[in-house]
Amino acid sequence: MLLRHAQPLVAPGVCYGALDVPADMAATQQAAQTLAPGLPPGGQLWVSPLQRCELLAQTIKGLRPDLTCITDARLAEINFGCYEGQPWADIPVAAYETWTADFWQHRFGGAESLADVMARVSSAWQEALVADPAPVWVTHAGVIRVASLLAQGVQRIDRAQDWPQAAPGFGQSVVLSLPPSGRLAPGAP
Repeated sequence: MLLRHAQPLVAPGVCYGALDVPADMAATQQAAQTLAPGLPPGGQLWVSPLQRCELLAQTIKGLRPDLTCITDARLAEINFGCYEGQPWADIPVAAYETWTADFWQHRFGGAESLADVMARVSSAWQEALVADPAPVWVTHAGVIRVASLLAQGVQRIDRAQDWPQAAPGFGQSVVLSLPPSGRLAPGAP
């Protein structure tokens, strides 16, 4: 199960991938109250180190002391480098064009490529599945999209238009359908 953090406290239209912005406390508490009852007893929460995810995990843990938390940097949202904290509308059109022309390898903002993100998320997913056949992650929309691709056996996205648009809303969750083995499809990074 993949849980998305609550609404972050950031202005609309601002690029905030790896930017460590807080989440709305009331929205976090509401999300925790909704999500906590459905989590497996005695389970582990694998948590992004960004404060909006840590807050949700700790709030859930307050409601469910039987759960443990493991912070994992591989669950952080994609890092958009120099564009973090900038309004999306102020990012030069040429930067978007360069990114979409080489969607797999280009480091938009200079920090991380999609290939980098998919590799780290895949590594975390494989490790989590060894530790727990039904891991619970507290993470971000981009990481959830990558995990959903990996669960479908998609190992690479070369075209921006193939990037999944669907993701759970703030404070919501999704359960991925995995192959019967519980592992990602063969050949996944």
